[in-house]
Amino acid sequence: MTETEGTTAGSYFVSNYPPYSFWGPEHVGEVFATFDRPPAPDTPLGIYLHIPFCRKRCHFCYFKVYTDKNHAEVEGYLDTLIQELTLYSKKAFIGGRKPRFIYFGGGTPSYISSHQLSTLVERMKRLLPWDEAEEVAFECEPGTLTEGKLRVIRDLGVTRLSLGIENFDDEILKINGRAHTSKEIEPSYRYARSIGFPQINIDLISGMVGETPDNWRECVRKTIALDPDSVTIYQMEIPYNTTIFKEMRVMGQSVAPVATWKTKREWVGYAFSELERAGYTVRSAYTAVKNPTKTRFIYTDLLWSGADMIGLGVASFSHVQGSHFQNEHEWGPYTSKLNEGKLPIYRAFTLTDEQRLIRELILQMKLGHVHEAYFREKFGIRIQERFADPLNQLRQQGYLKTDSDGVRLSREGLLQVDRLLQEFFLPEHRLALTA
Repeated sequence: MTETEGTTAGSYFVSNYPPYSFWGPEHVGEVFATFDRPPAPDTPLGIYLHIPFCRKRCHFCYFKVYTDKNHAEVEGYLDTLIQELTLYSKKAFIGGRKPRFIYFGGGTPSYISSHQLSTLVERMKRLLPWDEAEEVAFECEPGTLTEGKLRVIRDLGVTRLSLGIENFDDEILKINGRAHTSKEIEPSYRYARSIGFPQINIDLISGMVGETPDNWRECVRKTIALDPDSVTIYQMEIPYNTTIFKEMRVMGQSVAPVATWKTKREWVGYAFSELERAGYTVRSAYTAVKNPTKTRFIYTDLLWSGADMIGLGVASFSHVQGSHFQNEHEWGPYTSKLNEGKLPIYRAFTLTDEQRLIRELILQMKLGHVHEAYFREKFGIRIQERFADPLNQLRQQGYLKTDSDGVRLSREGLLQVDRLLQEFFLPEHRLALTA
């Protein structure tokens, strides 16, 4: 992917290492063995819940979501989440730990009813109490929120409310298959602010179908006017299992009808500059925060530094004691295994020590800086020696600088960090499909 290229189909966002295409069913037995071992000292524990229900499927969505499930099916699914957590709660690797972070992702967690949310959380807390949780994050779609539901979400202990706005223009929202409209955005935000959520995040997407420079500038202006605690901006990509890709294939098109990568990076760069002028600090390749001394995203902070995370729900991903694994990615096999009293793990990959090092390095590169001391103390490795060749190459291209403290990316490097990370992969993992 060069900077002038159009957006072709594929997954460019690096969310883990090694790539998912190296995970397989043949490694699942190795994961089950890790469950019988006590946790490594001082390793945090987190929980991710996948709530896969939506009012509509966005045309760019590549997550496992359902728009056709009735009330009974939703209730049954929430029961299976508790069955899954119950099985994990009895394993030795929990070791008496309580979760430091909980993340409700989707899909649309705010799709389910207030009663369902309250019951789900109450049942979860009986299994693994939340009294040591530093963060409870919750994704929302503005059109699913009412004042009553927002108050319930706040009373559940949610500390980070993330509003999936993506764009403020009704036509662009419609073209891209979003369920909400612009008129639903501000009332949801204003009421959420009024009832005291500690952190409210706004999600935007750079380069949606139909987006123009004028529209993007207006989205940035309206975001700053709302004054959220943090803003997360993703660059539009078109994975293979999206509606847009299916339409591209029918039309015989290889390039998606969205902005080029160069344009998307320029738009994110503009947004970061405007946010900085408004008093924000760019904290990662995707996020700017109003107050960096108190606004964190603990989910990524801990996960990117080796925390254990149990992923509950269909197609969810987990990381436990150096092993990656993913649940069954279809509704039937997922629920059937749990109804049989079995954990619904579909594929896995157990990392070597070197792969664990690379995983943490590339994930922390997304923060824009990597501290030499952290890797020296944890892995006994000097990263500027171990990765001298790719670091020298990227330094010569102006994407980063190195000093005694470690590595710091330039703004240009940060804006395309996912493209650069493959330089640090082991040879056998480069240019691999990430599906």
